[in-house]
Amino acid sequence: MPTQDRLQNRLSKRLGIAQPIFGFTHDPAVVAAICHAGGFGVFGATRHTPEEIAHELAWIRQQVGNRPFGVNLVLPTGMPETNDRAAIEAQLPEAHKAFVRDIQKKYAVPAATQAGMRSRFVRSEEVAQRQLEAIMRSDVNMLACGIGSPMDVIERAKASGKLVLALVGSPKHARNALAKPIDILVAQGYDAGAHTGVIGTFSLVPQIVDMAGDVPVLAAGGVATGRHVLAALAMGAQGVWMGTAWLTTSEYRMQDALRQKLLAAGSDDTVISRADSGKTLRQIRTAWSEEWAAPGAPAPLKMPLQDILVGDLLGAIDEHEVKPLMHHPAGQSIAYFNEVRSVADVMRGIVDEACDGLDRLGVTGADVTLHLPRTNI
Repeated sequence: MPTQDRLQNRLSKRLGIAQPIFGFTHDPAVVAAICHAGGFGVFGATRHTPEEIAHELAWIRQQVGNRPFGVNLVLPTGMPETNDRAAIEAQLPEAHKAFVRDIQKKYAVPAATQAGMRSRFVRSEEVAQRQLEAIMRSDVNMLACGIGSPMDVIERAKASGKLVLALVGSPKHARNALAKPIDILVAQGYDAGAHTGVIGTFSLVPQIVDMAGDVPVLAAGGVATGRHVLAALAMGAQGVWMGTAWLTTSEYRMQDALRQKLLAAGSDDTVISRADSGKTLRQIRTAWSEEWAAPGAPAPLKMPLQDILVGDLLGAIDEHEVKPLMHHPAGQSIAYFNEVRSVADVMRGIVDEACDGLDRLGVTGADVTLHLPRTNI
């Protein structure tokens, strides 16, 4: 069997992709490159306006042709109804605003010339509905729901011919998702970048696989190499979901100062903080996370209050390249990515290593069941 076909399994054949590797990224060019490299690219659209989403999805389709790709929205519950920044600002405690001003002064951060990525609109039901409308009007193949998978959203997506994927970080979340007509489940362990839970990948994935029945499960969190892919398959997953792997690729648009931090980071250089959005977010450790973890620092506010509290300052930090405070979400797998390579090279390395592992195990292909059923022994 040719190397490029060795990892084919039921899920990849069903989707028409060469490898059961799903690549999450905020960069449309990386989505396209993942699709061309044989994977399933997924565009992270949560912080984009509806107009931007429509434009980016159309651009990706133009680049990938008939290859399937997806889009991800984080849909937390309890968000305000309207996109009213003034109403959110009126709720911000003075002590928190003073703390943010002190950070700006301490690190001599010039004022932003425009609203930051987290504060240019309020995470709200109004914006989420408009984002969803843009997605439903598009021909994207899959909607991935993070932090919640509302039934009405699932029904709308499936009615428009889209697959629905749900990300979960615990058995409780999985039970809730599996009670709905989802097509794919991502079991995301503690190792993962950005929003992550408290259960490790190796502890979580087999539990979710046992719960999921016929629903395919992808393993996420700490996946970086072909060895990790084989471990995921051995645990019963049908594929993997990777995000951190693409951050240091040549296609990913990023300031060089930030890229150098990621290239130099090890697994113990990441930290979980609520300082960006109010939700847990694994990121590389910098002065930003340290300031919010310092004695006497206020506890981050809930979403979307924290977004509006810090959004403009975060935008200014990146705009003016204030290096001590510059940071980025990243998982513990960042340790494996210490040079700039193309998406195709990263994918090829993962697939080749996985195929070498299959040879060592004497396995002909990924369709062979690698995991063993549980017994009463």
